[in-house]
Amino acid sequence: MSELRKIPKLRFEEFSGEWKVISLGDISFRSAKKNKDNHIDEVFTNSAVNGIVSQRDYFDKDIANQNNLDGYYIVNKDDFVYNPRISNFAPVGPLHRNHLGSGVMSPLYTVFKIKDEIVNLDFIERYFHTTKWHRYMNNIANYGARSDRMNITNSDFIKMPILLPSKQEQEKIASFLSAIDSSIEQLTKKEKLLREYKKGVMQKIFSQEIRFKDDDGSEFPEWENLTLGEVAKFRRGSFPQPYGLPKWYDDENGLPFVQVFDVDDNMKLKPTTKNKISRLAQPSSIFVEKGSIVLTIQGSIGRIALTQYDAYADRTLLIFTDYLKAIDKKFFIYIVYLLFEIEKRKAPGGTIKTITKEALTNFLLNLPCLKEQTKIANFLLSIDTRIEQVTKQLNHTKEFKKALLQKMFV
Repeated sequence: MSELRKIPKLRFEEFSGEWKVISLGDISFRSAKKNKDNHIDEVFTNSAVNGIVSQRDYFDKDIANQNNLDGYYIVNKDDFVYNPRISNFAPVGPLHRNHLGSGVMSPLYTVFKIKDEIVNLDFIERYFHTTKWHRYMNNIANYGARSDRMNITNSDFIKMPILLPSKQEQEKIASFLSAIDSSIEQLTKKEKLLREYKKGVMQKIFSQEIRFKDDDGSEFPEWENLTLGEVAKFRRGSFPQPYGLPKWYDDENGLPFVQVFDVDDNMKLKPTTKNKISRLAQPSSIFVEKGSIVLTIQGSIGRIALTQYDAYADRTLLIFTDYLKAIDKKFFIYIVYLLFEIEKRKAPGGTIKTITKEALTNFLLNLPCLKEQTKIANFLLSIDTRIEQVTKQLNHTKEFKKALLQKMFV
């Protein structure tokens, strides 16, 4: 305990002095109240390993009875829950506050209550989001015979040292972080709304419910009904076999090697590829010049990108090589993206498991004239630019909060 730093790195100026060292058991007690009547409507299931804060399943009474929930623990609003038995190297002891209503939780979980007369619940909830909490849980975890399975006993759990400021300072910290959380929530909603708007307007544009006009106000010609094979030529990428040989890769002097993982969901490649291809492997792969369009056809099928740098492409991608009609490439990535969205809705379970070059050739599309293509592309790009700006703001705010959590707590 004497080695613990007792003053935070970042603090409101009206507060001073060391924080008080206590144990988790001083401010909490375990709730082991079990469901007796087995007559409930709401169940927090084992799928909520990341916290009942955000996930729950609903059962009607008959289904609840069939699941024999008599031994499940009752969970009320503002209770805290963690999983003491972690496997497969999942984060140790995910601990979350229940912001939902009352329900029951599997006995695999530990439910405990915080004494709110001593501790501000918003403050302690954020304390459990810091790396200090996870480091402690890792230190006390009993791995037993297998290093990928662990168990945290309740007696060890309640010994966790916590440094606690006055209730006033707790409230000030919690209020400040709540304001940041509110900003994150607003930006998240804004990003979601922009994506929904883009999706809706794309459907209207490509169904021709919305049409653009020429600069002089005149109507553009009718769109052509074509197959993708009548519009463009494409080929698969390649890579020498077998894949895993070290000689095919060169992280220091190699060139970017694009695989499915490297095609982002924003119609761009990721800034850097996961792997770089060696000089020895390059003759057996396919070179893709900057400004080319690539499409994923295995794994996460239907991701498309206009490449931002020269690269080589794996066989899990198609490269569009030639265009048989006048094409604005920025427009083209939108129309191919939408084609896959339509095909996904048709596919069982909403997932396309495979796509062949032949099947892709027969995809049907409506193609406007080049001028209208450019107007559509510029309009959609303006929305994407706005989405990107909001996403950057959101990520920056999340990182800012993460840094504050480490500096405002001890």
